[in-house]
Amino acid sequence: MNFADYKTMTFERRGRVLTVTFNQPEKLNSFAGDSHTELSWLFYDLVEDKESDIIVLTGAGRAFSAGGDIEYMQWLHDNPAEFYRCVREAKRIVNGMLECDKPIICKVNGDAIGLGSTVAVFSDVIFAADTARFGDPHNNVALISGDGGQIMWPYLMGYARAKHYLFTGEKLSAAEAERFGLINKAMPAAELNDYVDAYADKLAAMPVQSLRWSKSTINVPLRQMAASMMDVGMAYEAISSQHPDHVEAIAAFREKRKPVFNKK
Repeated sequence: MNFADYKTMTFERRGRVLTVTFNQPEKLNSFAGDSHTELSWLFYDLVEDKESDIIVLTGAGRAFSAGGDIEYMQWLHDNPAEFYRCVREAKRIVNGMLECDKPIICKVNGDAIGLGSTVAVFSDVIFAADTARFGDPHNNVALISGDGGQIMWPYLMGYARAKHYLFTGEKLSAAEAERFGLINKAMPAAELNDYVDAYADKLAAMPVQSLRWSKSTINVPLRQMAASMMDVGMAYEAISSQHPDHVEAIAAFREKRKPVFNKK
């Protein structure tokens, strides 16, 4: 794996454990432009990396990932061909995570929002600092969570709860996320690194092939759901990106006011 191909992420090897850090702390590790494109390559490269068996994902700074970027949303609205490129990348991100047969541990050091939350919940096991929050606010900017959130949130926490959070964009704490089954465990931030290191070492000591084959088998229904839902979700997101409500949501965010949505 050529780490030099990645400009928005850093990599650290510790034995057979490879830690990938989203490294744009000044942007709260949002996925836009190059970082979104690199994320679409990442899991296909990781599965071919001969020097690692276990993958850890985390973020630099105070956020895991803040998801999207308002200015980038405006640019995508103004350039529909680029939005379609992002649609292809979004499908590659989800499919890459589900098809990567190496266990992926998500170390959520801070807020995981939008696509950031999607990356977290598509990981195999998720450990979070108790200061972290999870949320998918696509609907608040008149988009739908077509990037995969509508697959994993209901699958993990049940449809009733998931619909509430996906409809409203309301954030939930790491402790609530653990209680609802969205993540494996929340803990004090000071304990997170040591806990994840120990857990990664535990997996790394296990038989590599049986771990991979177990994950591949467990993920069969998830891959089937992704195949049936991603095109629909991304198509609706493409339509919603061109709707006047989306333009109004972007303008309201810039002008620091409440949006006035079209009720027709």
